[in-house]
Amino acid sequence: MSSRRVVVTGLGLVTPLGVGTDATWKSLQAGSSGIGPITQFDATDFPAKIAGEVGDFYPSPWLGKRELRQMDRFIQFGVAAAAMACEEAGIVEGSVEAERFGVYVGAGMGGLSMIEKTVLDIETKGPRRAVSPYFVPAIIINLAPGQIAIRHNCKGPNLSHVSACSTGAHSVGEAFRVIARGDADVMIAGGTESVVNKAAIGGFCAARALSNRNDEPTKASRPFDRDRDGFVLSEGAGLLVLEELEHARARGATILAEVAGYGLNCDAHHMTSPSVGGEGASRCMRLALADAGVAPEAVGYLNAHGTSTVADTIETLAIKNVFGKHAHNGLAVSSTKSMHGHLLGAAGGLEAAIAVLALHHAVLPPTINLDNPDEGCDLDYVPHTARSQQVEYAMSNSFGFGGTNATLLFRSAP
Repeated sequence: MSSRRVVVTGLGLVTPLGVGTDATWKSLQAGSSGIGPITQFDATDFPAKIAGEVGDFYPSPWLGKRELRQMDRFIQFGVAAAAMACEEAGIVEGSVEAERFGVYVGAGMGGLSMIEKTVLDIETKGPRRAVSPYFVPAIIINLAPGQIAIRHNCKGPNLSHVSACSTGAHSVGEAFRVIARGDADVMIAGGTESVVNKAAIGGFCAARALSNRNDEPTKASRPFDRDRDGFVLSEGAGLLVLEELEHARARGATILAEVAGYGLNCDAHHMTSPSVGGEGASRCMRLALADAGVAPEAVGYLNAHGTSTVADTIETLAIKNVFGKHAHNGLAVSSTKSMHGHLLGAAGGLEAAIAVLALHHAVLPPTINLDNPDEGCDLDYVPHTARSQQVEYAMSNSFGFGGTNATLLFRSAP
């Protein structure tokens, strides 16, 4: 077990369900969908014409016009989410020693939108007119935590983890360990992503990974359902402020939850498909439970990776392998991707935050669109409607391409 206890004192969310924690949480409780037709480019010729876009993002509270030109949209999301998380945590100038304050924020694909636009502009305008002097710092992933650190005077550990759909969860888990071993007192951690563009949509369409339910976008993401046909690509950011317990208490901070355990491993099986039988996912969940010193029966809620693909059945099997009889008798599971879609590198950060909110508010968010559970998907997925229920432990799974896995375990606030 970790030598120093780590708690969550702030959340910052930018999602297709709303900008800010309150807006996103209200939509989750209501079972609302943030999926709609793509507006960021003309998707007429693409098989998938829907996405989870952040439609009401106005960066002026956090960024000036000149700064916007220096950042791809994924960095803008990260800066905004970090500011909101720090505000909720009550972190102001001087409240945290700069050298003990770090940032671990990653992305799965980084500045792909600006790369795409710049390459196209070079073809029509030439390199001298098309390429901004800010191009490189605007697209590289570590400028997300870099820009956040500049704004909040974070002179401690600063890294970007890049592990596909596990990125945000790995960032939170590694930040947890940084504080636990004494290398920092406060960390801003999670993921940010914005790749609703031709290259990303085209690539995932070519891989036959996206839903083509274009006529019913709000019903397109349907984890564990028999009629699911792929995931819905989304954008946004999910960041958490993690803090050493006594440091948080000394500041008088509101503690939302405690980070209890963290597991990470690899399937070493296939570049996109999970290992047969869910072996890698099972082992990852067991590692998180062992790290926390917690029995499986203590976990009351699990936010599943649940992407609305064939992998949902494998994750269900993995959950059964780990939790045994408890999987059918006492464990509530839901995939909130049914509402906000798949945020890729930001998914793990957002879903970790949702697990924290479920503990803090004693409300379990639903899996919407679960009309006909698939064969083998026979757990309590909190279908359609949120459920008022207090649980002590909540788990969040994130599994990515390359077989990379991360599981986070949270405990109700001490």
